[in-house]
Amino acid sequence: MGRNGSERLTSPRDVRLLVVARTIRAFGFGFASILIGIHLQSRSLSPTEIGIALSTGLAAASLSGLLSAAASSRFGRRKTLTAIGLLMAASGCDLAFATPQWLLILASLTGMMGVAGTDNGPFLAVEQTALTQAATARNRNRAFARYSLAGALGAAAGGFSASLGAGPMSTTVFFLVFALIGVTTAMIPLFLSDNVEGEAGTRAFGSLKPLIGLSALFAVDSLGSGLVTSSVMVYWLHVKFGATPALLGPVFGAMSILAALSFELSGRIADRIGLVNTMVFTHLPSNFLLVLIPFVPGLAFVLAILIVRSTVVSMDQPARQAYVVSIVPSNERSGALAFTGAVRGMASAAGPVITGAAIQAASFVFPFVTAGALKAAYDITLYISFRRRFGDHELARRS
Repeated sequence: MGRNGSERLTSPRDVRLLVVARTIRAFGFGFASILIGIHLQSRSLSPTEIGIALSTGLAAASLSGLLSAAASSRFGRRKTLTAIGLLMAASGCDLAFATPQWLLILASLTGMMGVAGTDNGPFLAVEQTALTQAATARNRNRAFARYSLAGALGAAAGGFSASLGAGPMSTTVFFLVFALIGVTTAMIPLFLSDNVEGEAGTRAFGSLKPLIGLSALFAVDSLGSGLVTSSVMVYWLHVKFGATPALLGPVFGAMSILAALSFELSGRIADRIGLVNTMVFTHLPSNFLLVLIPFVPGLAFVLAILIVRSTVVSMDQPARQAYVVSIVPSNERSGALAFTGAVRGMASAAGPVITGAAIQAASFVFPFVTAGALKAAYDITLYISFRRRFGDHELARRS
C-alpha cells in the first residue's frame, strides 16, 4: 500500500483477465446450480439418483483440483486453464444432449456441473495461485476479496437468468450456453503474461504438515455445506414447497449479489482483525440462521432467512483462500489450494446423497440442523486452534 493508501498490483492486466474469466465462468455456474437438479429430474432420475449425481459432481470437482495443480506445474498455468475450459465445454454439451443416466454421471465426473453454485473445480487452485502471483503480499486480502466479488456478481447474474429455465427445452438451451462459456474461458488464459507462471521446474506439492489440521477442520465445515449446497437447497425448496426456477432464480441471484457485497467488506475486515477472526466471527451467525430454516412456516419466511443469511455466509471465503496461500512457501501454493480444496470437496460430496435420501424419506429437518451443528463446531475449533497463527502477509503488515 502506498502513502496515499491506494492498492497497487504487480500485474494489473493479468488480474483484470483473471477477474473477467472468473466472472464469465461464474455466470455459467450460477444458472447451472439452479437448474441442474430440476434438469436431472426432467431426465427421470429419482431423488436418490439425483443426490448421487450431485455428490459425484462435488467429489470430482474437488479431486480435479489436484490434477490441475499437478498439470500446471508440468505444463504451465495458462495451458492448464485453457484445457480445463475445454473440459467445461464438453460437460455442457453432455448435459444438454445426454439422456441415459450413465452419460449424465459422466458429466458429473468432469467436476463441472456447478453443484455448489461456484466453480469449486479444477480452475480454482491454478487460477488463485496465478492471482497470488499477480498481487503484492500487502494487498492480497483485498485482491482475493475482489476476485470473490467478481465471481459472486457473475453467479448472481446467472441465478437471475435461470428464471427463464421453465422446462426441459429451456434447460437444454442453458447448458448449451454453459458449453459456450467453457470455450470462452478457455481462450482468456492465452492472453495472460508470463508473470502468472511462477518459477519453472518447481513441485506442485510440498510438505502437507502445515495443512493437515486445517484441512480436517475444513472437512467438517464442508460436510455441513454439502448437506445444504445451492443445488440441493433449490431441489429441497422445489420438493417441499413446489418452488419453480421462475421464483428461485431471482431469489438466489439476489442472494449472490448480497454475498458479493460482503466479499469486499471481508477483505477490509481481515485487514483490521485478521484472517482467522474474520472467518469465524462472520460465519457463526449464518449457522444459527441455517438451523432455523426448517422450523419457520411457509416458503416466504424460508426465503427471507436465506436472503438475510446470504449477507454473511460467504464472508469467510476470501479470508480462507488468502490464509491458505499465506502459510505455505510460494511455489507450493497451487498444491496447497488443491489439497485443501480436495479435502473440502470430498467431505461435501457426502452431503447431497444424505439430503437426497432424507428428502425421499420426507425428513426435511435433518439436513439443516446437522449442517448448522457441524459448521458451528468448525468455527469454534478453528478459533481455538489457529487464532494465534498468522499468514506471512499478516506478519509483514504487523512489522
